[in-house]
Amino acid sequence: MLELIQLQKIKIEIHQQTILEDIDANVHQGDIIGIIGKNGAGKSTLLQVLNEDLHPSEGQIKHLQDHLRITMVEQETESYHFDEVSSLEASLLKNWQVPSRKYSELSGGEKLKARLARGLAQDTDLLLLDEPTNHLDESSLRFLIKQLQSFKGTIILVSHDRYFLDEVVTKIWSLENKTLLSHSGSYTSYIEFREAKRLAQQREYEKQQKMKERVEDQMNQLTSWSKSAHAQSTKQDGAKEYYRKKAKRMDTQVKSKQKRLEKELEKINADAPAPEHEVNFSLKANAKKGKRFLEVKDVEKSFQGGTLFKSTGFTIQHGENVAITGANGSGKTTFLKMIKGIEPVSKGEIWVSPSANIGYLTQEVFDLPLGQTPEQLFDKDSFQERGHVRNLLKHLGFTSEQWTEPIASMSMGERVKCKLMKYILEEKDVLLLDEPTNHLDLPSREQLETTLTQYQGTLLIVSHDRYLLDKIATTKLMISNQTLKKQWKEEESFKKPDEQEELRLTLETERQEVLGRLSLITPGSKGYEELDHKFKELTQSINEIKNG
Repeated sequence: MLELIQLQKIKIEIHQQTILEDIDANVHQGDIIGIIGKNGAGKSTLLQVLNEDLHPSEGQIKHLQDHLRITMVEQETESYHFDEVSSLEASLLKNWQVPSRKYSELSGGEKLKARLARGLAQDTDLLLLDEPTNHLDESSLRFLIKQLQSFKGTIILVSHDRYFLDEVVTKIWSLENKTLLSHSGSYTSYIEFREAKRLAQQREYEKQQKMKERVEDQMNQLTSWSKSAHAQSTKQDGAKEYYRKKAKRMDTQVKSKQKRLEKELEKINADAPAPEHEVNFSLKANAKKGKRFLEVKDVEKSFQGGTLFKSTGFTIQHGENVAITGANGSGKTTFLKMIKGIEPVSKGEIWVSPSANIGYLTQEVFDLPLGQTPEQLFDKDSFQERGHVRNLLKHLGFTSEQWTEPIASMSMGERVKCKLMKYILEEKDVLLLDEPTNHLDLPSREQLETTLTQYQGTLLIVSHDRYLLDKIATTKLMISNQTLKKQWKEEESFKKPDEQEELRLTLETERQEVLGRLSLITPGSKGYEELDHKFKELTQSINEIKNG
């Protein structure tokens, strides 16, 4: 395969902090490379270096083909201009149902699809995509997968979506401990390889630790023998010279053996596997179960002369966990803004309990004071309070250096975590969460799922992450055909409008869960074969539904 790019001994520093170092990798024509790693590992930064928006501190990126054309689609941008639109871009916008409006008036999913359409329509050799699945509904995601699978050029993308990675990538670049590990194959095969490697490293480490203990025991024994010989040489009457020479010979033997043992110790250099990245946090609330939080009476929302959605009456009680679902652009974010009073109601009435202490997590990542540091953002008077905040940040995966680092230099996932910190500290009894898993790495997503299932307050969540919604939602607000309707999870209508499609999505969710569990165990270990069989069964069932 034709080689396009070589990364040679790349080192990247930002604000005098080393992000990546000693990076060697290559890119071949036709590769679809998935970059993975925890929030702040340097994934987006590496894309910017490949796009020549940033220059490495050391090393070089060598283009092996002349006039290499590179196109990048960023994961978020505050502004975007619809300049002259090509026929292919127009076709993609139509297929993705992106309306002809100002960029600022589009939903998060529509904004992303507009940028993706522009990128996919370019005549380019290398397409760089940063978190291309964020905000996308199920049908939009399937369309994107088909586009990438048929793309003629080379693709390098950043994603935390395990299923998406398995569907499209041919190679994985994993950023861990400031370096890059390249693996040919899918995400799942990389996880299997990584776990096998970690297990082999752990076994080698344990083996060498036992050898080290044995060698050190022998050295201690030799030292003890030498001390004993010298002690005897001072106590033996009439034969001191004999015992002195004996002790001296013992010293020589001890030193000779010690040198041999020290050389053995030098060979024992296996390191223990690095601990897995973990994220820990919890949300507290003053529970108010059984009282109304929200009442909606014949509400209608109009936008640019058309009806976005209308609603029959419904209420939401304190303590309910409500999933708000619907296609991109259907009005999910708008409804959250109407609850907060940011967007006006066109008709009808929305009543919100005046005692409700509401936290609203927007899907935006530019609405933080980007010039401030966490130290300034979470300004606390006492040493104890500051220590508490810094400890929480540590559990969210932040380093101590980031306490004084501007938020503008943080990754998008780290910005989302800063916003989550606000609600951890304020103990809101109602949370409105708009796409909370966007930008989060896998450990953070899993911890958020666990945290929300334990949250005692009222929860309204917009998300396209079906696994998350299935775990936490007890009721659903569904926007379909310009109608907003509340459904209980137990209702038969919860499975509508398309039972086959809903069944497929449920199977997809189950398969994603099985895949996640598979990624945590090693092939051949207990339970692996059963999970692998279940994964294949689910895949077959999904394909049968897709093929009719």
